[in-house]
Amino acid sequence: MANNPGAKKAVRKIERRTEVNKARRSRVRTFLRKFDEALAGGDPAAAKAAFVEAQSELMRAVSKGVVHKNTGARKVSRLAAQLKKQSFA
Repeated sequence: MANNPGAKKAVRKIERRTEVNKARRSRVRTFLRKFDEALAGGDPAAAKAAFVEAQSELMRAVSKGVVHKNTGARKVSRLAAQLKKQSFA
C-alpha cells in the first residue's frame, strides 16, 4: 500500500482517471452497439450514419489513450468491412 504522500496522491489520481476511462470505454461500446443494431435493421443510410459516429468515437478514444492506435484502426477497418458487405447484399 502507498505510504508516502506522493504515492498516495498517485493512487487518488489513478482512481479518478480510471473512472473517466471507464466512461469513455462504455461510450465507445454504446456507439458500436448502435452500429450493429443499424446494420441488423437493414437500412444502409442508417448504417452509414452509425458507422461515421462509431468511427469518430473510436478515434476519439484513441486520441485520449483509452484504446491503442492499432486497436482503434483494426476495429474501424472491421466496421467498414461489415458496412461494405451489407451495402452490396
